[in-house]
Amino acid sequence: MLKATLKSLLSRKLRLVLSALAVVLGVMFVSGSFVLTDTLGKSFDGLFSSAFSAIDVQVAPKAKPADNGQQSVDTVPASVVDQVRSTSGVKKAEGQVFVDGAKVIGKNNKLIPGSVRFGTNWIDGAAIVEMREGVSPKVDDEIVVNKLLADASGYKVGDSVQVLTPFQPKKAYKIVGVFGYTGARDSLLGEQTVAFTTKAAQENMLGKTGVFNSIEVQATSGVKPEKVRDDLRAALGDNYAVKTGKELTKEQTDQVQKGLSFFNYILLGFAAVSLLVGIFLIVNTFSIIVAQRTRELALMRALGASGGQVINSVIIEALVIGLIASILGLAAGVGVGALLILAIGSGFGGISLSTLTVPTSAVIAAFAVGILVTLVAAVVPAVRASRIPPIAAMRDAVNVSKPLTKLTIFGGVVTALGVAGLWWALSGSAKGGAFGLALGGGLLLSFVGVALLTPMIGKPVVSLLALPFSWSMPGKLGRGNSSRNPRRTAITAAALMIGIALITGVSVVLTSLKATITKSLDTGMSAELIVSGEQTGPTPPTFETAALPKIKSIAGVHGVTGVYFDQVTANDKDAIAGVYSDLPTAVDVLKIKTTAGTVGTLAPGEVLTSAKHAKDDNLSIGSTVKLQGVKGDPVSYKVAGIYADNDLLRNFTYLLPTGAVDNFRIPNPVQAYVKLDDGAKVATVKAEVDKVLADSPEVTVTDRSSFVEQQTKGLDSLIVIIQILLSLAIIIAVLGVINTLALSMIERTKELGLLRAVGMGRAQMMGMVTVESVVISVFGALLGIGVGVALGAAIVRALKDQGFSSFALPWGQMIGYLIFAAVIGVIAAVIPAIRAARTDVLKAISYE
Repeated sequence: MLKATLKSLLSRKLRLVLSALAVVLGVMFVSGSFVLTDTLGKSFDGLFSSAFSAIDVQVAPKAKPADNGQQSVDTVPASVVDQVRSTSGVKKAEGQVFVDGAKVIGKNNKLIPGSVRFGTNWIDGAAIVEMREGVSPKVDDEIVVNKLLADASGYKVGDSVQVLTPFQPKKAYKIVGVFGYTGARDSLLGEQTVAFTTKAAQENMLGKTGVFNSIEVQATSGVKPEKVRDDLRAALGDNYAVKTGKELTKEQTDQVQKGLSFFNYILLGFAAVSLLVGIFLIVNTFSIIVAQRTRELALMRALGASGGQVINSVIIEALVIGLIASILGLAAGVGVGALLILAIGSGFGGISLSTLTVPTSAVIAAFAVGILVTLVAAVVPAVRASRIPPIAAMRDAVNVSKPLTKLTIFGGVVTALGVAGLWWALSGSAKGGAFGLALGGGLLLSFVGVALLTPMIGKPVVSLLALPFSWSMPGKLGRGNSSRNPRRTAITAAALMIGIALITGVSVVLTSLKATITKSLDTGMSAELIVSGEQTGPTPPTFETAALPKIKSIAGVHGVTGVYFDQVTANDKDAIAGVYSDLPTAVDVLKIKTTAGTVGTLAPGEVLTSAKHAKDDNLSIGSTVKLQGVKGDPVSYKVAGIYADNDLLRNFTYLLPTGAVDNFRIPNPVQAYVKLDDGAKVATVKAEVDKVLADSPEVTVTDRSSFVEQQTKGLDSLIVIIQILLSLAIIIAVLGVINTLALSMIERTKELGLLRAVGMGRAQMMGMVTVESVVISVFGALLGIGVGVALGAAIVRALKDQGFSSFALPWGQMIGYLIFAAVIGVIAAVIPAIRAARTDVLKAISYE
């Protein structure tokens, strides 16, 4: 029996390849994600170990606000550096400034592209840093830059450059040196770094001299860092965080690993989708295989093979396919991981990454997924094959179509369970890990349920879709073939449905978000011009406060208000504080409505908040709010006004008076709204504002429509990324259509021979197969679009309280998916159609 099974498997090489390819792709995605994240993890472990290798102990201030993801600028007085140096066991202590926000302006008067831009003080003899050319800065108008920044900007030693910093306006500096890092690294993680003298770094990055944001300590030879750490903690008290280099390394690597794990979950999520589609393909494949082998298996039963042997025969085929696919998928995953590692290294300024590693988890996942998925997919047809009576199989009685009643009822139950799970997750009833389980389980059950219901709706819908092709005999035959076996058609279409449903669902959500943003900006803001920039890193783009009165003085400008914001703690809770330089103009431009108190003016010591935050924090007019910024001491404010919830103010917890800006991390406006006089020409005023902002390379002025487009263009990019990631599932689905048609041609060999014998030409044969393929593909796309729209609508409805106020459909994309499905159908039909057209008439008629 084993010999017969293996011989049958090897005699159908095309079937073997098509069956294995879907699993190979799924395994490749899973194993590749493990290889990528493990290699990156080891690389960052080594990177941080190297970065902190020369630091025995670090002293840093404890951040006043809670951890909020913002760069802290809490400082350590220079006197503490002397205190640290005098502590027993300390060999050397250096105060360091290292803060994001040093932005170099390029030769085109725009910022050098980059996501992270650090400003630091140059310390001669610093570990792991090496001067590549030039000298260290000696006076306050000299700087050195890292090699990555030098290469990106095209600047050389001796050039004069303009640099923007958080606490100083744009200023000219002379580049006197270029530095890199040990190991021939131009940067550590793709960052741009500008090193000033210590005084200039303090003024530019911290806002005042005589302070640092950390102290790096080297212990005396023979003294353990832990001993120095404990002594420093005792000497400095609770106001400072004192950690060893090993603790810093672990802290940083843990954060990176957490981020990588999230990245890994995303990759595995897309891999799971691909595998789900692959399961449909494999189930369909084995169903067809078993149907083709009905007579063969029946003959084996008649010769004495048991039902268990028949099951084992089919499972052995699945095991062989799964094993081969797992090996090939693992190899492909390692290759994909290597390419991604190379791309990431190049993208981060050529950072040195660790040698490619293949973790045990990747190997286990590859074989577990590859073999188990294939075995599970083979169980149903294997059991079905074992139950076929030999006599019935040999006289084709088994091929009579069965009623769809039971399948439809079961599909309805599964769909109902999936919808209930989705509702539970999206309604917010699920908590913690249950949310992911409910959402994942709900999605999976929903897709499986719809797939089970597909045969019931498939026959009439497919027949209707094929009607336009029925004007010719090949079209009529193709229509009949596509609706003749609703189960096979349904499961083939379901594979395509899953990928398109997910893409459509995500597109509906993002299109609705885009419509919400557009509606909020169009109806909630009356400013004709907006000054803003694109934030690519943790520090937002800014411009000088002095530009605001200059814009106000332009002819045709009715009013202008600058926007400032920062992270604070309010009554020991994280919050975001906003400041408008001209509050009355902001009230007019943003259509802020009063619900209690007064919101048109703010005196020192007063604060405004929204109705939602007032309710959440139990605030009313006259309530006291204690705010702590990243600088300065806590300040108590009284609630002077409560305004109606406003989408354009959603990010702000409180609005503060203008004096609060002095304690903001970045005391410069990040945005401005310009209101014009009636009759003023937008283009004319915009040109004048452009002149004012000529020396502000981070921001530009746009009209309202351009600003809306600027705010929403990132959503279009996100849709493209998701489409690329889900394209693997679409590819597998296309293979499913090809596979189904190719195997169907084998199964229908005698039928094809008879059609040729009665006069059907090769072109007509190819037309018939193409119609069948196109109808199945379009049916799958329609099914996917319908499920995707329903899924997207449910998510948008569930997120209504989170700001989704509009529901919109991506009509262009949905039409594109239908056209894409039709093209897929034509492409998928090529190989099966050629095979059908080349059928030898005499051999086909005698085929058993």
